Amino acid sequence: MHVGMSPIFQNPGNQLSDAEVYREEVRLADMAEPLGFDSIWAIEHHFTDYTMCPDPVQFLTYMAGRTKKALLGTSVIVLPWHDPMRVAEQISMLDHLSNGRMVLGLGRGLARVEYDGFRIPQGEGRERFVEYAEMLIEGLERGYMEGGATTNQPRRDIRPLPLKSFKGRTYAAAVSPESMPIMAKLGVGLLVIPQKPWDVVKQDLAIYRDVFIKENDCEPPPPFCGGFYYVDKDPVRAEEMARKWIGDYYHSAMKHYEMAGSNFGTEKGYEFYRNVSKYIGRHGQDSAAADFANLMPWGTPKQVLEKIEYMREILGMNAISGNFSFAGMPYADAERSMKCFAENVLPELKKWRVPAFGAAPTLNLRVA
Repeated sequence: MHVGMSPIFQNPGNQLSDAEVYREEVRLADMAEPLGFDSIWAIEHHFTDYTMCPDPVQFLTYMAGRTKKALLGTSVIVLPWHDPMRVAEQISMLDHLSNGRMVLGLGRGLARVEYDGFRIPQGEGRERFVEYAEMLIEGLERGYMEGGATTNQPRRDIRPLPLKSFKGRTYAAAVSPESMPIMAKLGVGLLVIPQKPWDVVKQDLAIYRDVFIKENDCEPPPPFCGGFYYVDKDPVRAEEMARKWIGDYYHSAMKHYEMAGSNFGTEKGYEFYRNVSKYIGRHGQDSAAADFANLMPWGTPKQVLEKIEYMREILGMNAISGNFSFAGMPYADAERSMKCFAENVLPELKKWRVPAFGAAPTLNLRVA
């Protein structure tokens, strides 16, 4: 099993200076490779204290110079907010600087505050994502980019030319059922963040797999799964800390995305998310936060391994990445949890036999 870690640079309520948050988050990221983690991941967000990493490629370029072998993944670059040609150049440059260690993760974004801040109509998010993703994925394979229904990109080379193929190491986040066939047609792997009942996730994956095989004539790569972790050998402390901090994280997400607001899920292409707003309205924000926490792999090392094994049974994933610092958790507690995971969970996960992470898919052989 491939295992990564994800610093997310949260500063809820501005309890610390942003400078202190950056010092501590980078310190934890520096610990990842020595502790045995296989990769470091960065997620893009803007304008609020929810997640203060506006440029994941810039952060990962910095980490490329501080590491020797850890893979460097974007989880995700939000394509509708960018010029796809510039994204292609950034990706190719980081892949060269890191000697081919980049893993590309893409998404379309959800928060109104971010779309409005970039002066982009959120209702165009899905169309922009599909157009930009197609251009980017094709461009990175052939070394140049051109076209696009709205972009009208004149043909230009991507320089430096892409180092190697991104097939097998490109993922996209998908939550709504409508996104599953889109990602399958793009030929990318799925980045899954637990946030829906597992039986619903299983149905979504079946749709994705069927469309992927039909469109690409091969099996899809195993999903990559993120999540929020708290690990402690004391089961009482583990549960107490996990429920508090993971619950507090979800409260920060509800605030950033305005999940309880009347506008959430009303934009074109985002209708699925109206169900989330209705659920929160029926059950309350505290209950929704508790439900989110229940999906996550927290507990004693044994409990965490059991939960990851259950997730693997549902998803068939070959890679995970853990968020260990979030919601304003004291950094001493985040470090203790991360080290407990590294010492007691990570060695066992490395023994699991799974398909190689980042391997290009193999075409199905047909008999005439």
